[in-house]
Amino acid sequence: MKDTREYIIDEAYKLFLNHSYEAVSISMISDSIGFTKGALYHHFRNKEELYRAVIDKHFPITSLTVDVDNISMEEYTSLCIDHTHKILKAIFGNEETFIPVNYLSLIADCFRHYEGFSENKSQVIDKAVKDVEIILRNAIKRGEVRSDINVKVVALQYFSLSIGLAGDLIRNSSVESAIKSLKDQLNQLYYLLKK
Repeated sequence: MKDTREYIIDEAYKLFLNHSYEAVSISMISDSIGFTKGALYHHFRNKEELYRAVIDKHFPITSLTVDVDNISMEEYTSLCIDHTHKILKAIFGNEETFIPVNYLSLIADCFRHYEGFSENKSQVIDKAVKDVEIILRNAIKRGEVRSDINVKVVALQYFSLSIGLAGDLIRNSSVESAIKSLKDQLNQLYYLLKK
């Protein structure tokens, strides 16, 4: 039963990715996987529930959990790069090249068709920025980074650089290229912050 549910989610993901939420119907999904609509409704109440399951499985966008009181800014920078790399690998799999506009469209659909998605991701963002602010303040106290910085602005820059990966993904259609760009940018920012 669980394998069938996972199969439906994986196949629906391909359809939602290559079309839009609006364009994909339960009929299209059932035709694509060779199941009756009744079989689909046995596993999912409706298209919205199936869509949420697809996003929850294939877009694992989570915050980085660290001990904000004891981590150095240098360690955080490295972990931030690794965490972002893991998220991108989970989303894009082992495909080195892909059509990024499909993924961006799917994410845009999340904000319109996944109730609570926006609020949840806003909470993830707010927590991430607050964590970086704490890490930066502690790094200033330890003498790791300069004290003449605007902590709130730099915390937003750390987060914005990660989000800015979308631009690199569109330009290069490569996860590894985008991660290299993020690594270069975050390491340069850390270098500028160091005492």
